[in-house]
Amino acid sequence: MIEQDTVKLLRECDSGAKMGIEAINGVIEHVCDSFREELVKARDEHEEIERGIRSELDSFGDEGKDPALAAKAMSYIKTNVKIGIDPSDATAADLITDGCDMGVKSLSRYLNQYKAASESSKDTAKRLISSEERLAKAARAYL
Repeated sequence: MIEQDTVKLLRECDSGAKMGIEAINGVIEHVCDSFREELVKARDEHEEIERGIRSELDSFGDEGKDPALAAKAMSYIKTNVKIGIDPSDATAADLITDGCDMGVKSLSRYLNQYKAASESSKDTAKRLISSEERLAKAARAYL
């Protein structure tokens, strides 16, 4: 049970980290320099976490999980429509905070759902949640 819950939790973390990186990449070219610095720092942190997740999943012989196609498509459309209408820091910050909030909510749900997961995988999920919370807090300054 521990291994099964560990892999499931890591898959969800993998999907969440990838979604976060894609969301940041979707708005980063539309923001001022100071906000861009915050986004680059958050993206680098997400990429570092994602590499760790990949390594853990590889040790289980698991390929990981990409974000759901529907979620990716909706995020892409929402980002491009909102940025197309108003390419401001406030719009990008709104999109980022919404994404972070959804990420924190989803990851927290999975952390509670997969209680038998290894402490290492739980720490990874908590680290990703913390990263999302920091980014949302930083983005609020640009709303």
